Amino acid sequence: MITHGTEIKLFTGNSNRPLAEAIAKELNLKLAEAEVGTFSDGEISVHIGETVRGRDVFIIQSTSQPVNDNLMELLVMVDAARRASAGRITVVMPYFGYARQDRKARPRDPITAKLVADLIEAAGADRILTMDLHAQQIQGFFNIPVDHLIGGPLLYKYFTPYVDEDFVVVSPDVGSVARARQVAKKLNCNMAIIDKRRPKANQLEVMNIIGDIKGKKCLMVDDMIDTAGTICQGAEALYNNGAKEIYACCTHAVLSGPAIERIQNSHISKLVILDTIDVPSEKLIDKIEVVSVAKIFALAIDNVYHDKKMSDIYEE
Repeated sequence: MITHGTEIKLFTGNSNRPLAEAIAKELNLKLAEAEVGTFSDGEISVHIGETVRGRDVFIIQSTSQPVNDNLMELLVMVDAARRASAGRITVVMPYFGYARQDRKARPRDPITAKLVADLIEAAGADRILTMDLHAQQIQGFFNIPVDHLIGGPLLYKYFTPYVDEDFVVVSPDVGSVARARQVAKKLNCNMAIIDKRRPKANQLEVMNIIGDIKGKKCLMVDDMIDTAGTICQGAEALYNNGAKEIYACCTHAVLSGPAIERIQNSHISKLVILDTIDVPSEKLIDKIEVVSVAKIFALAIDNVYHDKKMSDIYEE
């Protein structure tokens, strides 16, 4: 349905309200009225408090912890907007949960990322706006348009003042090489790779470091930090091989389980994260610094509404 000329309606669930409010502020809008809670037995309860008929509706919701509650909130909100005759529904997912289950790693494994994509489509979403999917192929799991933003420019902009001839970007594993290479290219510096092998689940063994990091300032780049095992053991390997100073950055700070304790006790001197996930204040230790994605998502929402190309965002 054509929605040009009608107003934008921004809604949010409970996963990351501070980010939603910041996005609304960037757009000079107020968050639309919606009650998102639970019944006494835990069922999700949603009531949209204003008309959305024919409007361009954007629902901002990361599927972070508690993952299943936040996912269900999103699905019910999309269904509510569809049944209220919204003109177009765009799901804004700064963090797409279940993205790590993107393939059958073992026999009889599910592909849960595809299941989540199907659920969002079935609920009635017309478009997805997200950032740094754990696996690029997840875009192909949807039969609706996916606008895939990248957080790298925000991260390497932060570290630009740190760059000198001794600065090296490090990929913490082989899977992050493309991401690290992109950041190294933008910062015009050298790159190294940590070659690791995992003998069994939740056990990590660092085997080798490819590249020169002795006496260097190292920046490890990843899309997600969950329990922080990979990043902290990578920092230990860099330290043991002579790195002078160690930084880390990521787009999605899941920070579950022992993550904060590991980071606090690690050789990482600074960890820079984006606010795609609302990290509780008690987890924001001195080593962690947060950079907001509110402006880039606000620009993306405006571009979706006006049918402008997404590359304009990064030119700005």
